[in-house]
Amino acid sequence: MNGGPQFIAKTYPELETIQSHTDRLLDNLKLLKNTYPNLNVDWDLLELACLFHDLGKINKKFQSKINGKKVKDEIPHGFLSIGFLDIEKLREKYSREKIKILVNAIAYHHERDFPISEYYSAVAEEITIMVEDIKFFCYDKLPKIEKLKMPSLRYINGNRVTERDGEQVFYDYVLVKGLLNRIDYASSAHERVEWPNDFLEDALADMMNRWKEQNQNASWNELQKYMIENRDSNIVAVAQTGMGKTEAGLLWIGNNKGFFTLPLRTALNAIYDRVRKQIVRDKIEERVGLLHSDAFSEFIKRADSEEEKLELEEIGLSKYHNRIRQLTMPLTICTIDQIFDFVYRYRGFEPKLATLAYSKVVIDEIQMYSPDLIAYLISGLSHITKLGGKFVILTATYPPFITDLLKKEGIEFLRPAPFLNDDESAIRHSVQVIDEMINAEFIAKKYHNNKVLVVCNTVKKAQELYLELIENFELSKEEVNLFHSTFIQKDRREKEAAIIKLGDKDNKEGHGIWICTQVVEASLDIDFDILITELSDLNGLFQRMGRCYRNRPFDGDGYNCYVLNGGEQKCTGVGYVIDTYIFNLSKIALKEMGVDGRISEKRKIEMIEEVFTTDKLRDSKYYRDIVDTLDYIKCLYTNEMDKGEAKRRFRNINSITVIPENVFRQNHEEIEQCVQILNEKYLKSMSKDESEQLKLGKAKARARISDFTVSIPYYLVNKNKTNLWPYQISEYEHLNILKCNYDSKVGITAKTDFVEETDLEAWDNIF
Repeated sequence: MNGGPQFIAKTYPELETIQSHTDRLLDNLKLLKNTYPNLNVDWDLLELACLFHDLGKINKKFQSKINGKKVKDEIPHGFLSIGFLDIEKLREKYSREKIKILVNAIAYHHERDFPISEYYSAVAEEITIMVEDIKFFCYDKLPKIEKLKMPSLRYINGNRVTERDGEQVFYDYVLVKGLLNRIDYASSAHERVEWPNDFLEDALADMMNRWKEQNQNASWNELQKYMIENRDSNIVAVAQTGMGKTEAGLLWIGNNKGFFTLPLRTALNAIYDRVRKQIVRDKIEERVGLLHSDAFSEFIKRADSEEEKLELEEIGLSKYHNRIRQLTMPLTICTIDQIFDFVYRYRGFEPKLATLAYSKVVIDEIQMYSPDLIAYLISGLSHITKLGGKFVILTATYPPFITDLLKKEGIEFLRPAPFLNDDESAIRHSVQVIDEMINAEFIAKKYHNNKVLVVCNTVKKAQELYLELIENFELSKEEVNLFHSTFIQKDRREKEAAIIKLGDKDNKEGHGIWICTQVVEASLDIDFDILITELSDLNGLFQRMGRCYRNRPFDGDGYNCYVLNGGEQKCTGVGYVIDTYIFNLSKIALKEMGVDGRISEKRKIEMIEEVFTTDKLRDSKYYRDIVDTLDYIKCLYTNEMDKGEAKRRFRNINSITVIPENVFRQNHEEIEQCVQILNEKYLKSMSKDESEQLKLGKAKARARISDFTVSIPYYLVNKNKTNLWPYQISEYEHLNILKCNYDSKVGITAKTDFVEETDLEAWDNIF
């Protein structure tokens, strides 16, 4: 039993003593060890970190503060906690490096801008004063503490543990400190640090049994079998569209902690719905989560829908979302910015990398990523694999230069032959390359009450074609639709649903023209009869072709894919969205390789492998940007930047979230009501349920405001920001209102009196 005076550790979600809080950590430590026993961490060192991490809270100033009194010159409790360690006794068992890991993990388990080397004497003095307090502290998990002493500067010098201490020491520190953080966060929230993956293999087997009931010959294909057989390996696998890459990735994860990543939120939302409805189907709140910047809005939308309710009444949306954000779920479907931003090694990065050390990561559609994001992926995979984590890259098109970059970083992986349907009668695409700029007349001629997908490289060109088809070719707004990145979220969701409905392979009666940008390139399960596209590059082209005759052979005459390469001109977006050098390589390849007519999946892969080699791309800006970003990441000092700055850099923030002016005015009353909810104060008199209800209400209000927002390129805000004005939400936050034209059918069109014409020409798609 624990006796003596009550030293308080926390007051939320309920009053908790240091002893009881530490007990929770030890329970979670045991749970983690039982769930992932092969995790390569020093379990004894981690246990010591859990035991000692909060003892500094015995300090009188902390106890006064937590009881509502004002205090001055308080020293962060992590730095006081290290004074409880008996360094002399620890040296009987541990090396100096191990002790340094323990000391720093405890001292910095909360990230504080506290220059310990400057205040070393003050910390040592405060620790000495605490000797009187520890006489009254009793904890049955620790022997009686009778003396306190600040560790010497050889163990705590203000720089934390970094790569300069040696790679192995650095990674050992990442695991101890990162897992201490994970365990502490979960325990503070009265949550489990991990939910076990004891269901996925059975769930996939059950899905296959359901398929067999409809077709007794149903079985996993060669790709999926390969993934099962090589679950313990890193893999780079190319597979044509329709090979079941989602199932393959999940089969490879098996009953392990897994992260399934994709570049586009639209595709992520669709896969999350499919996994929870068709595969997992039960106990969603402890099995599968969705993680991206707008995930909570997605949960609210599903919970409020009569057709599709998330069964999370018992724990609530807020708690479910927090579980996912704390990385406790066994299966998380996410964007890479949510887990790979650790490559910047910002202050507090360790929990993510430590988690990925015992996780399996599926990377789908790698060709969709910009040069900086490819560099982040390669750098991240280098760290993850050194710690024991695993990865698989699954893609329909794979540039071979990425293999060279992975090998250069010392990353080992299997590279099986492409998984293809070799049946010549199953060829899905017949291609005609046309030396013209994409134009409305050509599109109109190919529309005969069929499903026509048009893909442009820029939003501006997509808008021009849409308006021209409506105004000059007697096509109705019901027949022609536009889908790109500059619709407010509410309208974008409706468009996503509409294009998926028309593009459903079982929709035999539907017809229409959809004019889109790159938002349709990856993982949208849509199937159109005709594709008309600007040339971007071969990777993008073959991805776009995957939205036409997706899972059916083309047995007709003529063509079903038309590629307009600009003729003597460049296609739109070249030099902005698309690297000029790679565009020209692709344009030449299509001509020199004689692409005209039916093209097999094997030939597509051969073309990618011939064009996207390191030797051919070495002089491109695209390739140089990847290499330069890799070099830049390596040159960064660990703990150099804070988490917010790292996220901004990772997402390459050259965009801004705005509400179009006319949308704001039309919905001002509702927005104002949401702002009032956001400004409601939490009161001490509130019950736990009332507090949770207000928290959920605030989240719903924020999600509703988000419905009216859109992310636009920052260059559409003019230099003097006269086309942007702030609408204050609170003392610390405002909305950006953009003076522009907005139409639910067209999206944003900038007012030319505010924005230069050159900026409009550069208007690209934002992922």
